Amino acid sequence: MSTLLDPDEIGQLAPSGYYVALRIGFAFPMEEVNAFPKGWINHYTKQRYMLFDPVVKWAYANTGAIRWAELAEDDPKRIITQAHSFGMRYGVTVSVFDSDADDQRSFASFTRSDRDYTNLEVKLLLAYLTRRHTETAPPTNLTKAELEALGMVKDGKRLKEIAFELSVSEGAVKQRLKNAKLKLGAKTGTQAAALANQFGLI
Repeated sequence: MSTLLDPDEIGQLAPSGYYVALRIGFAFPMEEVNAFPKGWINHYTKQRYMLFDPVVKWAYANTGAIRWAELAEDDPKRIITQAHSFGMRYGVTVSVFDSDADDQRSFASFTRSDRDYTNLEVKLLLAYLTRRHTETAPPTNLTKAELEALGMVKDGKRLKEIAFELSVSEGAVKQRLKNAKLKLGAKTGTQAAALANQFGLI
């Protein structure tokens, strides 16, 4: 098994479900996958457990990895114990953080019912999250002109309007948007603007 885990391998390592939150800014993650059992998601949401969850608390305050068994003592609402009845008997949480301008964190939890995670599996899961965190980092090579054009696309302006306001040709605007799409990995100008907005670039 390589460190470049794919979704199938994640499913094999977390047969009882997993949760991944990438690039959490002020409040919400840029990308989120909740593959925990539906019954658990409903129970957790109904009880408003996020505010008391020792797993979430640890993930926001630390980096690295921890097994859920190590968090059981700091769990007054017995959330980890309740997770057992949904097949999530063993769990591991991993967390990474950028201590730079964007101060963004990513974390993930993986669970299984049959046995605890080995040290190698914990390392693989942390490597997986680190790679996904890096892959979803905002690009730093967008020019001021490209960001300006994207900001206008976000505001719903058409190509002619953008060209007129910037005092450049439509061809120049097209080129700026083309460059921005390439750098952001977007298919359309609208998608590029949405991504730039999500990254907090515009």
